[in-house]
Amino acid sequence: MNPTTRKIAAFLTISALGTSIFPLAANQVHAATYVTNAAATTAQLSSQQIDTAIKELNSLGIMNGYADQSMGEQRAITRAELASLVYKTFSLEDKTGDSVDLTDVNPAAWYATYATKLVELGIMEANDGQFNPQSQVSDAELEQVVSKAMQRDVKSIHHWMSTFYAENESSTRGETAVLLNTARQAIPSEQAKIESVRSLNAITLIVTFDKPLTAADEVFAKAQTDFALSGGLTLTNMPRLKTGSIATYIVPTSVQKAGEVYNLTYKGQDAGSFEGSGTKLNMTKVSQVTNDTFEIEALQENGVVDYGYIISAYSGGRGANAFVLDDQEQAGGQTYQIISSMQARQVMITPEGGEPIVARYVPFTQSTDGKQEPKFRLPDGQTLQSGVQYTVSSDWANIDNATFTAQSFDALQVASAQAVSETSIEVTLAQDPGDELFSGRSVTLTSPSGDAMTATYKYSSRKGATGVFDLVNDGKLSPDTTYEVSPVGDWSVASEVTVTLQ
Repeated sequence: MNPTTRKIAAFLTISALGTSIFPLAANQVHAATYVTNAAATTAQLSSQQIDTAIKELNSLGIMNGYADQSMGEQRAITRAELASLVYKTFSLEDKTGDSVDLTDVNPAAWYATYATKLVELGIMEANDGQFNPQSQVSDAELEQVVSKAMQRDVKSIHHWMSTFYAENESSTRGETAVLLNTARQAIPSEQAKIESVRSLNAITLIVTFDKPLTAADEVFAKAQTDFALSGGLTLTNMPRLKTGSIATYIVPTSVQKAGEVYNLTYKGQDAGSFEGSGTKLNMTKVSQVTNDTFEIEALQENGVVDYGYIISAYSGGRGANAFVLDDQEQAGGQTYQIISSMQARQVMITPEGGEPIVARYVPFTQSTDGKQEPKFRLPDGQTLQSGVQYTVSSDWANIDNATFTAQSFDALQVASAQAVSETSIEVTLAQDPGDELFSGRSVTLTSPSGDAMTATYKYSSRKGATGVFDLVNDGKLSPDTTYEVSPVGDWSVASEVTVTLQ
């Protein structure tokens, strides 16, 4: 059944909601003249869900009744009504934005304040000053408005609307109430408390709060302090909110000891205990990518997913490849292992007949160009010796094909460079490497006088063969000075490549 068919497939008879429960709002007494859309209530949303949501929003003074003594739960919601509901749900009265002039909104209209505020904040649109207050709101518009209002990813909002979403159909007041009641629970709070914690695998916790964390509380430096773990266990990167969840986080840790009971406190408060997991991630194979770097592959078809595809923060960048895992880490009938952040991870690589070498994760390489292939690099100055067989081992992963024979790789060829600003340059290779091979690399810029500055790659800035390099130590390019660009180390070569800030 397609979304539009589902939207009109069934008519739910929803019990009338008495005026003794729902007070009438003076600013909505004329709403009974609005266009109705009674048949649009979905077969998926139950009357109880709608009833519960409306009662909750009404009790909070967010949603009020009509002059016809109903809540109009089956009516197509208008832009004026939506502006009012969103304004009140997310307490936008103290937010400020660019002033606007809405040419079709009477300043005395009951919705004028709400419409103006939402357009000022960029949450709702007004083309050429036209707000169109009586226009019906489509599910697609509702999705975008709520996403902008709460600064939450569209994928999560879409998931919360999945029981009634039909892109080009009008949303009803009842459906809107259900969505806003869900969204209201997902407003970040400085007082968020942990409700549950469990170990998912040897390097990952699943932590559920009663409310999402604020952006300030998600910052790694603060999270490291707030999350206190026993047994020497530590956070290795910031907690990341799962797409589609209200307040469930993927939390990366140092390697846990299987069976050991760990205690967790959050902001000084006891948050429970959990048993360390011995589950290692199932990785597929190891492949060499440069003379000092190799990658370890994982495949979604094998039930292993990088966290970047399932967290709210990255869902926009992953586009259609982003998806939602439920509380059992399932999607489409498949249960997934989750690769959490590789920050601070390391593996051992042992040459045949030689001593193990510690190789460390190369930042921002664990899932790029549509591939799940975190990269690891030998210590500075060391290279993989051609013809030698190497075996990779890990205390956090099982690797099906962990052995490879090293080859000699040609260095990347720098073709050109140009100044972006006084503190950044773009470096372009002779051909697109098709992967994140700039990561962790640097170049030197030498002036005619012999003064040299270093620029390092700006993570995730690569577009095809071109990446951005930022000057370090407060270095700045001098106007009209031509600098010679040369790679630091053997990762690439450059012949007569220069850059000039005009």
